Amino acid sequence: MKHKTHHRELKTLTGIISISSKGIGYVATTLKEDPEIARQHLNTALHGDMVEIILHPKSHRRQTGEVVKIISRAKNSFAGVLEKEHGMFFLRPDDTKMYTDILIPERNLSGAKIGQKVFAELFSWKDARKAPEGKIIKIFGRPGDNDVEMQAIALEKGFDSKFPRKVEEEARRISAQGGSASGGKKEDYAGRRDFRNTLTFTIDPSDAKDFDDALSFRKIALKETNEEEYEIGIHIADVSHYVKIGSELDHEAKERGTSVYLVDRTIPMLPEILSNDLCSLVPHKDRFTMSAVFIIDKNAKIKEGWYGRTVIHSKKRFTYEEAEKSIKHAQSPLHKELSILNNLAKKLTKERFSRGAISLDQEEVKFVLDNKGVPIKVIKKEQGDSNKLIEEFMLLANKKVAETISKYVKKEGVFVYRVHDLPGKEKMEDLAFFLRSLGYRVSLKDGVIPNHEINNILNSLSGKNEKNTVHRAVIRSMAKAIYSTKNIGHYGLAFEYYTHFTSPIRRYPDILVHRFLSDYVSNKKINKEKLQEKIKEYEIISRIASEQEKRASDAERSSIKYKQVEYMSSRVGSNFTGVISGIKEWGIYVEEKETKCEGLVRIGNLGDDFYIFNEKKLELMGQKHKKRYRLGDVIKIKVKAVDLERKTIDYTLV
Repeated sequence: MKHKTHHRELKTLTGIISISSKGIGYVATTLKEDPEIARQHLNTALHGDMVEIILHPKSHRRQTGEVVKIISRAKNSFAGVLEKEHGMFFLRPDDTKMYTDILIPERNLSGAKIGQKVFAELFSWKDARKAPEGKIIKIFGRPGDNDVEMQAIALEKGFDSKFPRKVEEEARRISAQGGSASGGKKEDYAGRRDFRNTLTFTIDPSDAKDFDDALSFRKIALKETNEEEYEIGIHIADVSHYVKIGSELDHEAKERGTSVYLVDRTIPMLPEILSNDLCSLVPHKDRFTMSAVFIIDKNAKIKEGWYGRTVIHSKKRFTYEEAEKSIKHAQSPLHKELSILNNLAKKLTKERFSRGAISLDQEEVKFVLDNKGVPIKVIKKEQGDSNKLIEEFMLLANKKVAETISKYVKKEGVFVYRVHDLPGKEKMEDLAFFLRSLGYRVSLKDGVIPNHEINNILNSLSGKNEKNTVHRAVIRSMAKAIYSTKNIGHYGLAFEYYTHFTSPIRRYPDILVHRFLSDYVSNKKINKEKLQEKIKEYEIISRIASEQEKRASDAERSSIKYKQVEYMSSRVGSNFTGVISGIKEWGIYVEEKETKCEGLVRIGNLGDDFYIFNEKKLELMGQKHKKRYRLGDVIKIKVKAVDLERKTIDYTLV
């Protein structure tokens, strides 16, 4: 690299680089605006890498710079199609943020054939003027095949459906020791509060296989006042009973961080022999749980809380649809109990919003696939009272566990919180500008739009065309919720203390929280001399879990996007109704109303006019006919072209 000595004299900055699909980098630093890195100045930096940069002399336009050092790589493996040109083999990456092909020397083909979808590992890439070299480490198969594409999406983000042999063996051994119909060995029951004779049930999606959580319900009649109170138990699979610190399973779960839910499959964090069987709170079997048990009055006020290890025996497994029916119809199973729980949940929700929680329920769709994985139909996911009931009691358990343990750890302990920071002032200003451009009145107080104003807008969107677009804009303006040993509260939920306790089958931080809770109830304290070391250790685990959560979310979104594009690929030439979801100088993004399939109407396909992009009003306007296109406008579209490899849809106007 040129001018090495000169670079050392200049001030350097470090940060994570994000690379756009056009191959331009933006580095998140301490500066107000992320410096822009032109492709010729990336110097082998890839999306997500931690880099060191120097800044160019400031001109009147955006601050630019160049990468002088790669501190650490975010990833070094890529999925793509193997191709050959001029006698050379290369991988064309699926990842649109990977701006260069990867050269595959013949000796590194590992038996792969031209046209196959493969997975390649990057060797060290020192010289930006040369193509990076790689080695094929996995052959997926034929591009376009559902199984091939889903495997590629998952592995691209670092999630392998296969577990190492040692992990599988350990899981089988644990299952054999504790997997009898009664739930385990006699000594495993010792010290557990027994809920087997208390009414207990689960409510989950119809296709769920791993049941993390169950609710128990018991009425308590108060003699002195003749009032009723309720003992409500939130019982969570006791995964930490089976997954011990330092075990193969623990190491694997820590690395994975989370289960991944693709359109047609789950890649579990733990082997299925545990996640779908021994740990799963299936009906009619004894199961070990970690529980938060509350005495709650009819106004949903918490009178008492108890935490500890329990044993349950679920009497019934409800799907959300069945529970919904039971809430509404008096003749249905457990109608009375579910009605009481539903009323309490509504009161808890009301209290949460009165404290400033933000309502961010988004409309979601689900694909119905044929036996080859081809999307044949799209259905809207319904969020009924049964969904909200479960959500509210899980939030309560997470909040109360965090509150309880935080008092214990404040002086001499460590804990893993789920935190959500205040939005950045710049992003809030952008959101206010966006909302005003749509005609909404908003104010900024201390650089933030008050929560009640955001909620008022979100609540007013029901049935409006711009609903999804506004929801997305609000979510984009928010900070990302992460795991941390430092508690700053949860802005979005308006909780001072919050953690994740309710899903240990599918999230590693929940296993940690169960271990912390176990130490708390047994009054086990950390050696003061080792406290700082432990805080550092758990902060690293928290950071890894937050990163893995983001990767899993990216994989899930990629799989949905692939199915949306695949769905439209058999409908080229068909007409649909869409809503304008984004406007740029190169065209308008349109979301098809029923399937949420987003595509681009390029500016050249908008008709016989010259369109100008007005950034302030977020609109495109024709110079001649004054035709305007704004966010939320409903338009008729036709599917013009589909690119499955790049996961893009092109629409034209009808």
